[in-house]
Amino acid sequence: MIADGTQAPDFTLPDQEGGMIALSSFRGRKVLIVFYPGDDTPVCTAQLCDYRNNVTEFTKRGIAVLGISADSPESHKKFAAKNQLPFTLLSDSSKKTAEAYGALGFLGMSQRAYVLIDEEGRVLLAYSDFLPITYQPMKDLLSRIDGA
Repeated sequence: MIADGTQAPDFTLPDQEGGMIALSSFRGRKVLIVFYPGDDTPVCTAQLCDYRNNVTEFTKRGIAVLGISADSPESHKKFAAKNQLPFTLLSDSSKKTAEAYGALGFLGMSQRAYVLIDEEGRVLLAYSDFLPITYQPMKDLLSRIDGA
């Protein structure tokens, strides 16, 4: 994973609505980038729905949430609508963004990982789950965010 304290690599990726989103457009606020293996998979769905259910916890901390996987913008659009996800999903079809953040797994798919970036674009904390069949509980994630 990318090291805490380093400058977060900028990227521009397509979102589920067909727009292009640049990380640099979030300067001035914190961003939680959530890398996940794929839309409509059991663990990814549970994880992102947990984030949805706790979106106010991110909002009150001034954190924007961006989900990133290699799935297409069309897949993201269906997945977000089906699960009423209130945050942006980005398509990293080339997997270059996951690779730049050290979130690309050995099988060529994104690991289940997150990176918290501060208002100036520096990495505050980075975390990757060793086992893709689990994700860090929300209370642990929020505790790490509050301690960063």
